[in-house]
Amino acid sequence: MPTVLTIGSLHYDIMIEATALPRRDETAVGSRWYPKFGGKGGNQAVAVAKAGGISRMAGAVGDDDFGTFLQDGLQRGGVGEGHVATIPGIGSGMSVAILDSNGDYAATIVSGANLHIAPAALNDPTLWQDVAILVLQNEIPDGTNLAAATQARARGIPTLLNAAPYRPMTPELAAVIDILVVNAVEAEMLGTAPVTDLTSAAEAAATLAPRFATVIVTAGSAGLACAGQGGPFTVPAEPVKAVSSHGAGDAFIGTLAATLASGQPLQAACQAASQAAARHVAGL
Repeated sequence: MPTVLTIGSLHYDIMIEATALPRRDETAVGSRWYPKFGGKGGNQAVAVAKAGGISRMAGAVGDDDFGTFLQDGLQRGGVGEGHVATIPGIGSGMSVAILDSNGDYAATIVSGANLHIAPAALNDPTLWQDVAILVLQNEIPDGTNLAAATQARARGIPTLLNAAPYRPMTPELAAVIDILVVNAVEAEMLGTAPVTDLTSAAEAAATLAPRFATVIVTAGSAGLACAGQGGPFTVPAEPVKAVSSHGAGDAFIGTLAATLASGQPLQAACQAASQAAARHVAGL
């Protein structure tokens, strides 16, 4: 069966619910907190499985209770086991996220073991068995992403990079990325004009298209635009009542990758991914 391989981050998320996000120097009072499985890599790998894809993940956790929680979360989420390393003496990645009453959030991450994924582990041939697409993000070192994408290119496997959070991209990494997915903020930080609607999202995707084979720019509640191979096209977002936007981007990426791995064309995969993100925002 075609498999989606995600190489990326795992975070033990501490979620805090509050009426509003605190301002600088403000101590705000929350109403509830709870732990949550997270990290863009882990969330996207689980989203692949939720979308019906065969999901495999490589990453790293610490030798601690957080690491046990994260490994269990992958198993419960239907992600294949055996390629997430436990690093002695290093804490697992974690984050603290605050959700306000409008469903908006702000978060801070501590990468921990995610910075210690061994590039040599990517040489394992069993990691790449039956892989149809590789998914990467920017919560692990750039060098690890480059090593993974280089391996994928040598094996004829396309690489999807969700360039979040933003960081400068080396020409070496850009050269081995087949599908770039960024949101409005990340697109602007990569050099496009501001993205405020579908028209400006399409313009931003066209601006980035000379550097990547395919570019997808997501514009939140407006939808998404694609340029390059498989494009151009736009997909309006499905109108839903927002419960929380936290994790919607990961639901989008996982569904996009799973649908592409199943053999569907890019526009159909984008439509399926947009619908999955809408359901996630609505809490469905």
